[in-house]
Amino acid sequence: MTLLVQPRLVNEPFSDPGLLLDFRFGDRAVLFDLGDLSALSPREILRVSHVFVSHMHMDHFSGFDRVLGVSLYRDKQVHIIGPPGLADAVEAKLRAYTWNLLNERSQDFTIFASDWTEEGFATAAAFRARRAFAREDWQNPGTQFPLDDPEFVIEAVTLDHGIPCLAFAFQEKLRVNVHRSRLDELGLPVGPWLTNAKRAVRRGSDAATEFTPSAGKKVTLGELLRAQALVCAPGQRIAYATDLAFGPQNVARLANLARGADQLFIEAGFLEEDRDLAASKKHLTAAQAGAIARQAGVIAAQQMHLSPRYLGREDELRAEFEAGFFGASVTAR
Repeated sequence: MTLLVQPRLVNEPFSDPGLLLDFRFGDRAVLFDLGDLSALSPREILRVSHVFVSHMHMDHFSGFDRVLGVSLYRDKQVHIIGPPGLADAVEAKLRAYTWNLLNERSQDFTIFASDWTEEGFATAAAFRARRAFAREDWQNPGTQFPLDDPEFVIEAVTLDHGIPCLAFAFQEKLRVNVHRSRLDELGLPVGPWLTNAKRAVRRGSDAATEFTPSAGKKVTLGELLRAQALVCAPGQRIAYATDLAFGPQNVARLANLARGADQLFIEAGFLEEDRDLAASKKHLTAAQAGAIARQAGVIAAQQMHLSPRYLGREDELRAEFEAGFFGASVTAR
């Protein structure tokens, strides 16, 4: 099955956390967290349409300046969504610079910043380069999800890190894959028209919907489905969680968000010998992170955001994480 997005950690495990979801088809990407983004090329950053920030600690938000610098002289929009205070934080970042060279003739780069809570969007603001990034009130038209796209949704839950911290899940609405051999049997070429056909399947379009694969050649959605040239399967799910205390409520909420995910990217920064230190900083140990992944029933889990105190001891962190994931149990307290 062809996957809709390819997830990739932005940095190596001891560096700032961040996950790039790069869409296999189309010039688009989604980013979880805004830490150090120096590993991303300008081309990758320019593909990012939405950024989801877990919280505004420096190692999760300092990359805002790189997004701003790369995007400033482009006609594009970036949506940044995070916990309460996100819009104010974006405004503070923008106010730190002098924008006297921007005016109505500038490129129309716009940032939409939204504070999300589980009751919906609390605050939203727009910042336009053509107005020297003066704050404008804006109404985010979103639903109960941080993002509801025709092809996928981004879900979130609020966790405790001493402050509200968001964990995210990408959920493809329906996986639609192309069987090349069946296309060949129908005498149809591959091409951009297939993207429209997949979208029609996800929307539940009428079987009589027509597509034009090549000049003089038409085919209906019903014909593609009956020939199994297009095959549907459960959508891809990817979860991301970092900076959370190990307690019953956090564990239950995160396990529910990550339930059955194809991949879980989770902080796993401390060894069990330093369990009390991890608790004091409201972080997870590697064993605790593995146990949460096991409880959630995820297919695959990957560690990130490892504490630099363990440089050279990554194998120990991995061993404790895998023990938690594959069988050992850890009790929340």
